[in-house]
Amino acid sequence: MKLSIILLLFNAILFGETNLKIATYNVENLFDLQRSGHEYIEYIPNTNANWNKRTYKIKLKNSAKVIIDINADIIALQEIESLQALKDLRYTLKQNGLFYQYFKIANKKNTTIKVAILSKIPFIYTKELSVTSSYKYRNILEVKFNINHQELYLFVNHWKSKSGPESRRIVSAKILRKRVKEVGKDKNIILLGDFNSDYEEYKLFKRKRKHNDTNGRTGINDVLHTKYQTSKASDVKSNEKFLYNLWYDTNKEERYTYIFRGKKEAMDSIIVSQSLLQDRVISYQHNSISAFKADYIFKGKNIYRWKMSWKKPYKHKGKGYSDHLAVTADFVVK
Repeated sequence: MKLSIILLLFNAILFGETNLKIATYNVENLFDLQRSGHEYIEYIPNTNANWNKRTYKIKLKNSAKVIIDINADIIALQEIESLQALKDLRYTLKQNGLFYQYFKIANKKNTTIKVAILSKIPFIYTKELSVTSSYKYRNILEVKFNINHQELYLFVNHWKSKSGPESRRIVSAKILRKRVKEVGKDKNIILLGDFNSDYEEYKLFKRKRKHNDTNGRTGINDVLHTKYQTSKASDVKSNEKFLYNLWYDTNKEERYTYIFRGKKEAMDSIIVSQSLLQDRVISYQHNSISAFKADYIFKGKNIYRWKMSWKKPYKHKGKGYSDHLAVTADFVVK
């Protein structure tokens, strides 16, 4: 039996329960140094763009620093180019004292960037949900765990960006909803990642004609049924039809992971099934949802993203972290 599982069970024996920390983090374009032909032009290695061994190592080190400080048991990742990039990140973490024995990337489709997962806990299986055959849509990664004889399903997402309209995000939402329905909404299910949608997207995007091509309907709120569960987790009325966005379980001013032109939005979310809000073997720990906001993550009033020169051709400066904040939540395992 692996050390992480031994510790989990040992704590449960001593104290009756233990915590399981789950996180999601968009690392912003972690590309390796191999030429695959799918890179963004500024990430083609060893060109005038300055993406080379030195800047790659800085990017790995900075990404690892955030992940180490979070120290989640399971962390979902977005914007990983390849299995090699994931392995290099995992190795950097191990060098600095944090070992994730289990890992997977959704790499069945040659999209430019992909979703992945790192875990201290073994999973039963992983599989990819295909979001159309187009390379414009990234696959969703499904991961199943068995913790204390309880099934736990995680779905790692990275939906289409807001450079396009809401109808593109609805495509991913429908695939996800279909699979959640197959698993059963009464099961322990966590949807997490970069949804490129605010937790109240249905309110925000109505004024944006560029995005609202769906007559007010959104993927995260309407398709996933998170629209009507808006109170604190302790006050939510049980209804298996609806999913619950954990952002409602913290203060409103804390609900953001992204800042665009001075405006804060929660582009990344952790959404759970109703069973995880009940007092069961695995349950969400109330008031534990938060964005990771260490001082070094910010530069003035902005998130300290990975720095590029403003003028073309773009060049890497070898500074910064990501344009997104990570999100964490704790779950109690009895």
